[in-house]
Amino acid sequence: MTEPAKGTSRGAGGWGSLSTEARNPASESLDTLETDEVVSLLLEEDQRGLEIARRSREGIARAASWAAETLEGGGEILFAGAGTSGRLGILEAAECPPTFGTDPEQIRAVIAGGPEAVFAAREGSEDISEDGAAAAGHLGTGDLLVAISASSVTPFALGALVSARSNCSRTIMVTCTSAAGLSTAADLVLALDTGPEVLTGSTRLKAGSATKAVLNAVTTAAMVRLGKVYGNLMVDLRPGSAKLRDRALRIVATACEVSREEAARLYDASGGEVKTAIVMARCGLDADASRERLRVAGGHVRTALTSRPVAESSGPV
Repeated sequence: MTEPAKGTSRGAGGWGSLSTEARNPASESLDTLETDEVVSLLLEEDQRGLEIARRSREGIARAASWAAETLEGGGEILFAGAGTSGRLGILEAAECPPTFGTDPEQIRAVIAGGPEAVFAAREGSEDISEDGAAAAGHLGTGDLLVAISASSVTPFALGALVSARSNCSRTIMVTCTSAAGLSTAADLVLALDTGPEVLTGSTRLKAGSATKAVLNAVTTAAMVRLGKVYGNLMVDLRPGSAKLRDRALRIVATACEVSREEAARLYDASGGEVKTAIVMARCGLDADASRERLRVAGGHVRTALTSRPVAESSGPV
């Protein structure tokens, strides 16, 4: 194993002092357990990790508000991490455009070792803080860096944090160790302290599950705030596949209480814009007037349905 980066809050005690590297008493006889017992233990520990994440909901909500403010202001959100942490950031960034119609350039992710590290481990790359600093070097005022490090001492992630903060970007750190000594690591530290893993040191397990839950909550709550959700429907999805087009039609049919055939007609007339199709049906407007309503409403469907611009003209839908 590599040593923690010099100058980090955990360096003095070495890796062995990290809770994520400790042995879990519940799994000390892991190799003697029946397969179903191993599975049960893994799932129980995952559930424990999710409960720990839930206790951080106030901080997660703050992170979501920051993410919404960043996107609304035209800034960039960048996830940065190594290994499992980096892959979780990439997964989060990759799933936002098809789910919420976001610009791929606004929500991005970098992983230590570059794209190749997504599929093949490049362990030594996490120790190069300069690479993290370079990856976040383009960020500035109005941008947001989310550094992900289960251990809290990954040099790549810490380098990204230092670089982003020096350029006046907002910073968030998501870690699975305790908050002690981390208060200055980022503007907001989400310290989940999930504790020892079933398989000692394998933070792709409980720590990974808890981290994924936090990232899901941050991005989804941010998108709700930005009006990319109506009820519990993803009304800004990009229908890039047959499955997603089918989902789009079902969303229009549900939101407008119309048949699938009528939903398809509205969807096509809207140019493939779910929000526009909903406003067309619910307000009896044509596509252009519906888009204008949505523009005035800041993209929020519910607001668009209850407001009426001064110079609005209805037309056939």
